[in-house]
This record gives sequence, C-alpha cells and structure tokens, in this order.
Amino acid sequence: MSIANFAQLVQRLKENAPKRVAVVAAEDKHTLEALLLAYQNGIATPILIGNAPVISAYLEEVGFPADAAFVVQAGSHEEAAQKAVAMIHDGEADFIMKGLLETATLMKIIVSKESNLRTGRVMSHLAFLEVPTYHKLLAVTDVALNTTPDLAQKRQILENAVLTMRNMGIDKPKVAVMAAAEEVNPKLSESVDAYELKQLNLAGEITGCVVEGPLSYDLAIDKEAVAIKRFNSEVAGDTDLMLVPNLVAGNLLIKALTFSGGAKAAGFIVGAKVPVVLTSRSSTVEDKYMSVVLAAAAC
Repeated sequence: MSIANFAQLVQRLKENAPKRVAVVAAEDKHTLEALLLAYQNGIATPILIGNAPVISAYLEEVGFPADAAFVVQAGSHEEAAQKAVAMIHDGEADFIMKGLLETATLMKIIVSKESNLRTGRVMSHLAFLEVPTYHKLLAVTDVALNTTPDLAQKRQILENAVLTMRNMGIDKPKVAVMAAAEEVNPKLSESVDAYELKQLNLAGEITGCVVEGPLSYDLAIDKEAVAIKRFNSEVAGDTDLMLVPNLVAGNLLIKALTFSGGAKAAGFIVGAKVPVVLTSRSSTVEDKYMSVVLAAAAC
C-alpha cells in the first residue's frame, strides 16, 4: 500500500487515536502553532516541557485550548530533554519533538547510553516529499544526519527507513539505491555499494522490501524512461524510497525538488526506539506540522 500525498496520510491518522508528543523546550510560537493544527486534526496531543510561564503565554496567544496541552516545567534544555526521555520510558509519550533548542543539545541526550533509546543501528533522517509530478509520496534517506556512510551504515539507514515505512502501512517498500547510472561502475563506491545492497536483499539478509541498485534518478521515478531503456525492475518507475549515497547528494536532491520542483517536504529521525521530530528552528509552521504527522504515523 502506498500513500498518495500528505492529505491522504492526515485522513488516515484521523481514524486513529491521537499520539502523545513530548516537546522539548516548547517555548516556541511556530512549534505551538504546528501542534495546534495536529491537535485540531486529532493527530497528536502535546506534552510541553520547558519554561512553563512562557509556554502558557504562547498557548494563549495562539489560541490553544487551555485543557488541550499538558505543560511541564524544566529549568534547562537538558532537563527538558531528560524529562521527555523519561516520559517515553514511562509510557506517557509516543515520540519526541524538538522545540526552541540546539539540535546538538537534544541529540546528546537522546544518543547517550543513559537514555536507552538506541536500537543498535545508526540513527538516520527520513524525509518524505510530495512531488507534483510523481504519483505517490517519495521517501529519501539520509539527507541530514549521516554525512558519508559506508556500506554497513547504508544498510542500517535502509533498514531504519524500511521498518518505519512498514509501520506507516507501506507493506513492502520499493527501494532505489541511487547512483549516476544503472550499470555497476567499480570506480564509484556508491555504485558498488548499491549493487551489494541489492545482493543482500536477494539473499534474504535485508528483508521487508525490494531493493534495486545502482539506479539512476530517471529510472527510479519515470516510467517513460524505464520503457525507453527497457529496464526490467519492479522498483523502476515506482520507487517508494531513495537511498542516497551521502548527505550532500540527498541535501541537493531535496532542495532541488522543493525550490525548483514545487515539492513539499517533511521528515524526522528514525533508528531510535521512538521517532524524533528534529525540524530547524526556522522551519515554517507547515513543515513542523507535517513532520509531526509523519512521526505520528510511524508510531
């Protein structure tokens, strides 16, 4: 089962009970506006951790119902992050969201041994794009966390994404391991890695998905290109997930599609025991809202 667009995903979530999100350093107006949308649509109920008087003032300013958000005082960003982690372990929250604090501050707590949120795999970023010229949501990983992953790390990044997408109802994601061309080029490590990941999938060592690689961008998403090149693959032209070679390639791809291709994008951190919404402090309300939607769908 695929997801056509963000609106369809929102509609699916409305049919289920809302998830509980622990927001670290929640004294941020844009974050609260995004959470208000999530609350109004029945997607998430917020637990707001941080400077309680400031949070309460912002809640009133954005029109958040007084009884719809639970506010928890924390004297520092570190304390707020620690309280969010404790709520996850106590079963009081389903996922974590970053508010008005540095990413490094939050991630230092989340990756620490004491937090017990690691799964044994590297954590990675999973983005979803609604591209006007493509027939379903397109996932891309990793565009924000791992800079130059080796083969073993790429496998873990792929497995993080596949597990998450299966939790979202995409039963057997079609994975394109991206390279410049579909032929294996021994001079290009990304091409060789793509081939190796496909072999691991064929051997049953990577499961729950169909992996094709190396695969060029046109063959990954364009059925006409697939027909012209006579490329035989169930992934080609119908990709659910693109595994990019490195952070730079992924970052350029996402920005090209959003700024020049009119795509909408949102994402979150996977590979921990729960999703972590890690949007930029300068992200728009819509970006933050859609990231909450995605994380709620992945719980």
